[in-house]
Amino acid sequence: MATRADTVGDLLRDWRARRRLSQLDLAGEAEVSTRHLSFVESGRSAPSRELLLRLAEPLALPLRERNRLLLAAGFAPVYGERVIDAPDMAAARDVVEAVLNGHSPFPALAVDRHWNLVLANDAARALLASVDATLLTPPVNVLRVSLHPDGLAPMIVNIAEWRHHLLSRLRDEADGSADPVLARLHDELRAIPIPAGLRPPSFPSPVAVPLTLRDTATGRLLSFISTTTVFGTATDVTLAELTLESFYPADDDTRRAILGDA
Repeated sequence: MATRADTVGDLLRDWRARRRLSQLDLAGEAEVSTRHLSFVESGRSAPSRELLLRLAEPLALPLRERNRLLLAAGFAPVYGERVIDAPDMAAARDVVEAVLNGHSPFPALAVDRHWNLVLANDAARALLASVDATLLTPPVNVLRVSLHPDGLAPMIVNIAEWRHHLLSRLRDEADGSADPVLARLHDELRAIPIPAGLRPPSFPSPVAVPLTLRDTATGRLLSFISTTTVFGTATDVTLAELTLESFYPADDDTRRAILGDA
């Protein structure tokens, strides 16, 4: 991952490269002249706050990075960043808790931009019962818990396939966000060995990559497929970076086992 830049011009060039946009492409999308954009990137012209926010749209900059771009130009950040427990985040937290609790008895959890656990329903917390306590010391990183040999990895039947899925997703997120923490997390998790002879399948699963666990109490297989939910209209950095991961039964046996119909 490239070294993160500090000037407006360097930031714009870095993000243009990540999004594979030329100056002409970005200028056209932002409805500004290529000459003016060139002057901004070279430091020959000081951009307005409005121009920077307009350039941020086609670059699909995360809100955190939009604030960073504004700060580099000498402007105050536009997007607030509150903790999830802040009084004015109460409505958003209520929504998150309603979604998680409403998903019971199936597992669901909320994570921040670095995959640290923020909230979880009872079913998700039950899955962590067999995880070593050292991995549950806050902040609890759910990807580390998933792939670590002292975490859920021994319970995951398709660990090679699941590991490949998680690492591919994490690498894409690290590249797309320019977040060095995600890049380091990817390298850390990639270095965790898996049992010899285990490799992801040559062909992808026909519908979605499942998370298949063996229940340590009953020996029964539980298979889940997951969905990801984000706040589409968030203007707060914390809320924009919050992701809800919900797990649904991938087959009738899993559904019956969890609902007690078997």
